[in-house]
Amino acid sequence: MSNESSRKARELRSAASAARGRRNFLAGALSVGAASALARSAFADPLKTAPGTAADHVPARGPTPPIAADKKLVPLAADPKAPVPTESASGLALPALPYPQSALEPYITANTVSLHYGKHHRTYYEKVNAAVQGTPLSGKPLEHIVKESAKGGKDRQKLFNNAAQAWNHDLYWQSIKPGGGGEPSGELRKRIDKDFGSYDAWKSQFITIATEHFSNGWVWLVLDKNKLKIVDTHDADTPLVRGRKPLLVIDVWEHAYYLDYKNVRKDYVTAFVEHLINWDFVAKNLG
Repeated sequence: MSNESSRKARELRSAASAARGRRNFLAGALSVGAASALARSAFADPLKTAPGTAADHVPARGPTPPIAADKKLVPLAADPKAPVPTESASGLALPALPYPQSALEPYITANTVSLHYGKHHRTYYEKVNAAVQGTPLSGKPLEHIVKESAKGGKDRQKLFNNAAQAWNHDLYWQSIKPGGGGEPSGELRKRIDKDFGSYDAWKSQFITIATEHFSNGWVWLVLDKNKLKIVDTHDADTPLVRGRKPLLVIDVWEHAYYLDYKNVRKDYVTAFVEHLINWDFVAKNLG
């Protein structure tokens, strides 16, 4: 073979070797890219694996439901069955609940009680204690503070709002109990029949007034000049300062029911009447 022929043969073998190298490199690169894409896909959705495996036939998942924006605002008691502690360094102390926080379920959940009692009710007490510190009202019973602050005009309006809210809530938690509701009996039933015509008439009127009360407030069963009446008050107002004796109250501020019933206040009021009213407490108040 001539030198020219040998040179051409070597060039052909070199070109063929380079071509094989390029093919191998491209094949490897494609394999790595495919594997990388598959890995990214599997990381994004663990249910999807390489084709041909058993998991390949798992139905694709739908979109993950968004977490409700208000979930993080819902306080959870460490132990829903335990009453919220009531220690106070000085002044008035938040009274303990008459039952565990979960005892009113399913009509009022432990979450609602944790928020309503453990946050709202407690805050009213804290603000009253701060406001009366160093004043003649310091150390006085809550009922006395409510009545005195109601006489003070605008300069005592803030104290009245917090003191009356604290007192109203005290009565609210005692107005309900686990296994309550239904129809009253004894002398209380006779008085309801006399003053309202029947228990059913009282129930219908109470539910209607509580459901239709505009904005925040309270609906009460009171004794007014020896006659039972249903009255409603706005914000912190209370029959305690209006010459009427409170016997029973339902809180219709939204914090009392919104977590459990949303905007359907009537369902909350109906559950209150049919399943929660503590008629023994009402009868005791009637005397």
